[in-house]
Amino acid sequence: MPHYEDSLIEVHKVVVGPMDNNVYIIRSKTTGDAVLIDAANEHELLLQMCRDLGVRKVLETHGHWDHIQAVPAVRDAGYEVSVTAADAEMLPSYDLLLEDDTVIEVGDMRLRTIATPGHTRGSMCFSVEGTPLLFSGDTLFPGGPGNTKFPGGDFPTIIRSIEDRLFSRFGADTVVLPGHGDDTTIGTELPHLQEWVDRGW
Repeated sequence: MPHYEDSLIEVHKVVVGPMDNNVYIIRSKTTGDAVLIDAANEHELLLQMCRDLGVRKVLETHGHWDHIQAVPAVRDAGYEVSVTAADAEMLPSYDLLLEDDTVIEVGDMRLRTIATPGHTRGSMCFSVEGTPLLFSGDTLFPGGPGNTKFPGGDFPTIIRSIEDRLFSRFGADTVVLPGHGDDTTIGTELPHLQEWVDRGW
């Protein structure tokens, strides 16, 4: 059963690895082409899903180790892996660099890139045009921003990213699908921004 579906697309979600990472496969109902978000872990399972669901590309939200364990295996299997330049050195290998505010076409789907530094220098979110979906990686979770205590993390930067690049751009009904845990919405999280600023994490 898809985690989400509408008339245009379906989203499959699997939780993998010791950090319970969310991996998403977004698939066009029209063309059958799909994209995988974060080749995190359990590469055999992910490769089987790639074959079953018609994955054409792999997009990384950022370069932290728990989100990239399956990257070598999916590249060896012929899938193109993309990541931002700022996080590229964190990956063992990759194919293409992602830039801010560009469109990635997969079949008839259009995914827009949104640079959201703060969790890492090169963290990126993806929205799917024509749907209410926003894949937030480790930038935005239910209850606040991602951890900024790792190298490359910065709390004021992630708050700025969330406020300027997510809350100001997307409507309240936008469904946020994060890199760990449950879905939320922009409308659920927006009223709590000042609380997060005040608590400092």
